[in-house]
Amino acid sequence: MALNTLVATLLCTIVLPIFLFLVAVKLWEVYLIRGRDPSCRAPLPPGSMGLPFIGETLQLLLQRRKFLRMKRRKYGCIYRTHLFGNPTVRVMGANNVRQILLGEHKLVAVQWPASVRSILGSDTLSNMHGTQHKNKKKAIMRAFSRDALEHYIPVIQDEVRSAVAEWLEKDSYVLVYPEMKRLMFRIAMRILLGFDPDQIKTDEQELVEAFEEMIKNLFSLPVDVPFSGLYRGLKARNLIHSKIEENIQKKIDGGDEVKHRDALQQLIDISRNSDEPFSMQAIKESATELLFGGHETTASTATSLVMFLGLNPDAVNKLRQELHQQEELGVDLLGQNVNIEVLEQLKYTGCVIKETLRINPPVPGGFRVVLKTFQLNGYQIPKGWTVIYSICDTHDVAEVFPNKEDFNPERFMDKSSEDSSRFNYIPFGGGTRMCVGKEFAKVVLKVVLIELTLRCNWTLSNGPPTMKTGPTVYPVDNLPTVFSSYTQRPSNTPPILKAMKL
Repeated sequence: MALNTLVATLLCTIVLPIFLFLVAVKLWEVYLIRGRDPSCRAPLPPGSMGLPFIGETLQLLLQRRKFLRMKRRKYGCIYRTHLFGNPTVRVMGANNVRQILLGEHKLVAVQWPASVRSILGSDTLSNMHGTQHKNKKKAIMRAFSRDALEHYIPVIQDEVRSAVAEWLEKDSYVLVYPEMKRLMFRIAMRILLGFDPDQIKTDEQELVEAFEEMIKNLFSLPVDVPFSGLYRGLKARNLIHSKIEENIQKKIDGGDEVKHRDALQQLIDISRNSDEPFSMQAIKESATELLFGGHETTASTATSLVMFLGLNPDAVNKLRQELHQQEELGVDLLGQNVNIEVLEQLKYTGCVIKETLRINPPVPGGFRVVLKTFQLNGYQIPKGWTVIYSICDTHDVAEVFPNKEDFNPERFMDKSSEDSSRFNYIPFGGGTRMCVGKEFAKVVLKVVLIELTLRCNWTLSNGPPTMKTGPTVYPVDNLPTVFSSYTQRPSNTPPILKAMKL
């Protein structure tokens, strides 16, 4: 009798709940797969849909790259899953991604997860469509014109030199990632939003902490209850909005007295002259998006630059050769006569940035919603599902990059090689949604490389770090690095990299 009771207890407390759970998971899978379009005979991509309602979101948030690598090994370049509340198809590879990026407004439309839309807002460039998107993009692009970028260079140099000087004064190591985030935040606040330096000093600590909290919770479960990720993200966002609103009001009150038209000023000017002016909320949301795009992603890439160059001293030497050659031509790279034309002459420097973006693209991918069912590489992509095109995995599987694990900037020296890599190389996205600030980012990163390589030597304290994504790529140890002064100035620099056809 006692044995029968023990067996019954075991069945009720352990076996039955497990059985019911497995049945629920299977029914969930069947329910979602029934969401396929019956008018299309193509099968759904392979994959799994995870747990009821939450799908595989928790696995992605906890495991990040490990989860994505496991999925790619198991299912290939197109697979189905369930993330952030939606049935999802994840896509990688040039031919597959090409169809997604060029299918904007026809096959797919941009749609980020609900938590991102809630925190950043519906009036941001990344969440707009059609004429609204076109008009706002046009306004913001004015702030990234060639003339505007020329105007920004002295401000960028000022901030980078100040940061580098602080790093050189430290006796111990510098945590590069948080330092780069602070540096890029100050640059974005001054250039994109028009904050003056004194105001940044006053509000910097509070704003940086709020921005960190907001970014940390961008991709979270869409549940707005106290202490949830979304709740904390919205609270931080509201603090940022309050500071930005003060600056917007100053710009509005200043009227035509404003001397320089930064990106935020461009939006205010267009709003003034529009039949349907932007609301204050819409301008605040756009400013917050500019801050995210203008500093978080650039800080990620700048950190990766320090890491890869710290691990590849030969690349540092080649960088210095190129920079010293410019100095011999009379260009004072550490002075005030750096301009866009000078930066464009730095071909190898540009290739170092391209190679860094190939291996560690700061943004791992983009989100789209399917407007109508279509076929992709023999699989059905059903209407209403989410599509994530992967940037990092597309770079990983690209056959146009031999020995892709190696840091090899020279691979981009051949122009024909770069042309053949379209859609194999997409660090800034593509199509109508390509990053509007990509030229701004390149200018900032080139100035950073000039200042670092001509002023500093550096050593990574922990060697190659483990990289994580959340939401941009970063080293888990924050990249502790020791900086020391570099003073060598060869008087007779050999012609740089002749074999590379500079």
